[in-house]
Amino acid sequence: MTIHSDWGDWLPRAVAEAAPDGVAVWYLGCNGFVLKAEQTTIYIDPYLGVGDPPRTTRMIPVPFDPEDVTEADAVLATHEHTDHVDGPSQAPILANTGANYYAPDDSLAVARDDENWTDEWNVSDDQFEEIEEGDSFEVGAFTIHVEPAHDPDATHPVSYVVEYEDATFFHGGDTKPSDEFARIGETYDIDLGVLAFGTVGNIPDKQTGEPTRTRWYNDENQAVEAASDLQFDRFLPSHWDMWKGMTSDPKVLHHHAKSFEYPERLELVEIGDRVDL
Repeated sequence: MTIHSDWGDWLPRAVAEAAPDGVAVWYLGCNGFVLKAEQTTIYIDPYLGVGDPPRTTRMIPVPFDPEDVTEADAVLATHEHTDHVDGPSQAPILANTGANYYAPDDSLAVARDDENWTDEWNVSDDQFEEIEEGDSFEVGAFTIHVEPAHDPDATHPVSYVVEYEDATFFHGGDTKPSDEFARIGETYDIDLGVLAFGTVGNIPDKQTGEPTRTRWYNDENQAVEAASDLQFDRFLPSHWDMWKGMTSDPKVLHHHAKSFEYPERLELVEIGDRVDL
């Protein structure tokens, strides 16, 4: 599948040309992010596909063509679902930049066995790095810690804590609240945290096609519960913009969060926006 961007190449150019004082974070829509500090650039869960209409239908622009990415040191996957591990979205980034792909075992199985990235793109097996909960590794200026996630729809989800100097970023993938989050919140001082947020939708079943009540992401109460346990200074909700029937309004989170100590404030962004740590 060839990916065609709705926006041309301005976003990867903006990332390549940026010289942040600290960490710059760009939201790619869905659950995708780019982080840059000094000359190190990492992508987390970039997804540039349109889904599988009519079951899953993309509601936001495709922000860039992966062939236009010229700078990346790593691509990280949180779990094995298509909108988090996708060859057409991610393999060209690895092929063009030589970046390593960090992912848990079931995500790597999709890349290696189901989608055959090494056959379909100029990707070598030594670019694949298997990670698991408890691991820590360095990518240029960043230190990355692999922590647990609780996503009942995934077979092996993880979350990531990304540190640069005194700035700390958390990406939970599609996690729901977890008993592990209080520990993580005490262990790290998380400046900006990402959690997937969305409504409950009536989505066609994958096998039967029949509309089925479906909850893939946190509702308002789950999102604030997780953000509170993780002690986010700033909470950036993601994924609310992506799928027809699952979209939501993140401004409602203000009402649910206002009586909690954490998160201290919401960071509401749209696809293509940059925030800084």
